[in-house]
Amino acid sequence: MFSGIVEEVGVVLAVEDTGEGRRLKIGAQGILSDAKLGESISVSGTCLTVTDFAVDSDAGRWFAAEAINETLRRTRLGELKVGCKVNLEKALKVSDRLGGHIVTGHIDTVGEVASIKEDGFSWEITFKADRAFAPYFVEKGSVAVEGVSLTVASCSTPSQANDEFTFTVALIPHTLAVTTLGELKVGSRVNLETDIIARYVIRLTQLN
Repeated sequence: MFSGIVEEVGVVLAVEDTGEGRRLKIGAQGILSDAKLGESISVSGTCLTVTDFAVDSDAGRWFAAEAINETLRRTRLGELKVGCKVNLEKALKVSDRLGGHIVTGHIDTVGEVASIKEDGFSWEITFKADRAFAPYFVEKGSVAVEGVSLTVASCSTPSQANDEFTFTVALIPHTLAVTTLGELKVGSRVNLETDIIARYVIRLTQLN
């Protein structure tokens, strides 16, 4: 479980693809200060398990994690290349403050940046996503984009079968500076996780 408050931006050092999935080697610093094998780290919003790490190495500090084929199908981890930056967050402790919202690290879908507009010192970014996820969004609700907890400023309500679903968030300078979101451009693809509470509410209404 995570909160969507990014602790560090890491860099992909190596990628190894196999028939069983993809192994990622990611360079990081502070997040590895108390690293343990088997623990969970959110990599651009995707919960991965640490399979190896080094904190005193000629190659610098790094950790390795594996993404199975199901994860690659549902996220954009398969698009990562050496040199790509990724948002990193360690799993929550019971005593931690929940600065963002409850984030599971289980990506629902991949969205795309539709537009970016400056509004004072903030950026308004509009994303388009699969219209099947429209019911999980509400104005002032929560969404995790690339593992970053954000508030939905507005969202569309598709009424026709061919209507596109979009939602907009407003990013402050701090978020742009300490995450990878400041590097987004129109057309950039992003991992999206909808609010877990919305997921359960929608599921209950479907069953009744």
